[in-house]
Amino acid sequence: MPAKKLKEFLDSQAVKYVQLTHSVAYTSHEIAQSLHISGRKIAKTVIVFIDGKMAMAVLPANRSVNFDHFAKAIGANKIELATEGQFKGMFPDCELGAMPPFGNLYEMDVYVDEHLRDDEIFFNACSHSELIEMSYPDFERLVKPKVVKLT
Repeated sequence: MPAKKLKEFLDSQAVKYVQLTHSVAYTSHEIAQSLHISGRKIAKTVIVFIDGKMAMAVLPANRSVNFDHFAKAIGANKIELATEGQFKGMFPDCELGAMPPFGNLYEMDVYVDEHLRDDEIFFNACSHSELIEMSYPDFERLVKPKVVKLT
């Protein structure tokens, strides 16, 4: 079951979504393989510090953050990867590392890679065994991310 906070938010917005259950997987690459979904459609959420402020970087599972491109795209001086220990308490309703790309639910800015914009998006539903599928336009409408070049 997706985290209560996420499910209530999606339901309150009358968004159509599908909940998918899969065997336990800890990386977006493993999830893509187990569900036979293209890695370009699975959104992985990476927690970063942008000039000292925590934020979400959301990108396709088959790509990696290019910190130089990212910093240049948003005019930041320094962007660095957060450790699990640094964000452990930020998502109390989620398993560690399985947070959905909904920074608006956690008072965090969200940056989405320009390559993720597609018809649909798949992402962790606060669990290492559950995924949500929904339309990308609905995701963008609800989260209002900044779309930039992350990869």
